[in-house]
Amino acid sequence: MNRLHVHAQFDEATNTVSYVVWDAATRQAAIIDPVLDYDHRAGRASYLSADALLGFVADQELSVAWVLETHAHADHLSAAPYLKEKTGAPIGIGEHITDVQRTFAPVFGMDDVSGDGREFDRLFRDGDTFPLGELQIAVLHTPGHTPACVSYRIGDAVFVGDTLFMPDYGTARADFPGGDARTLYRSIQKLLALPDDTRLYMCHDYKAPGRDRFAWETTVADEKARNVHVGGGVDEATFVAMREARDATLSAPVLLLPSLQVNIRAGRLPEPEDNGRRYLKIPLKV
Repeated sequence: MNRLHVHAQFDEATNTVSYVVWDAATRQAAIIDPVLDYDHRAGRASYLSADALLGFVADQELSVAWVLETHAHADHLSAAPYLKEKTGAPIGIGEHITDVQRTFAPVFGMDDVSGDGREFDRLFRDGDTFPLGELQIAVLHTPGHTPACVSYRIGDAVFVGDTLFMPDYGTARADFPGGDARTLYRSIQKLLALPDDTRLYMCHDYKAPGRDRFAWETTVADEKARNVHVGGGVDEATFVAMREARDATLSAPVLLLPSLQVNIRAGRLPEPEDNGRRYLKIPLKV
């Protein structure tokens, strides 16, 4: 019997998949990539999605040991601090979040961002392992989409963040500051070198043309055979040319500006100002 259990929660507003994963023997769990509900038009944040994750945890009688981020997301705000407050679980992310902090803190004039990652409880290096009950989580540094991207391998399952999408949708963009298509290709090859039956869990799905349902689980074998960007042995030069040309046509994610200034703080919202209100900044290009 597979001791790793996986529960996926899909947030259609941001096309994001959050996961609760746990060791069946000890009931210890990790929550991966939790979403803070944020209405950009109204400037309103709420915790409905996070509370749903906590409700599932309570129903299953789980103990949350970790809140894990695969990277500093540009398409949703993280609910990690709220979950930490409710469960006591530390927040972990890849150690190269420091690169992302140093890139973006000046953009937003964020003097309260350390640049050394201290906002997070644990910074993971490539190859690090840490326990989830009697299971082990192994960290794979998979940069390219951002410099800080990591994937989490637990047994025969890997949570890949934005590195890969479902085979009929392809791969992540690589045009953010610090991103690189060539680096992304090599990270993908690192994942595709895992055993063919390894389960891969996506962080996003956008329903590729011709598919009428959202999906977020596939395998290494399926990605190698069918991924529309890298499947069938596509070489590095071909991939880089495709990815760079495609990225040049993409608009910025809708929640890019609010997401980054919250997520490089480990999901912490800006402190209230003298009038009691919190504010996000929008840098202007004139």
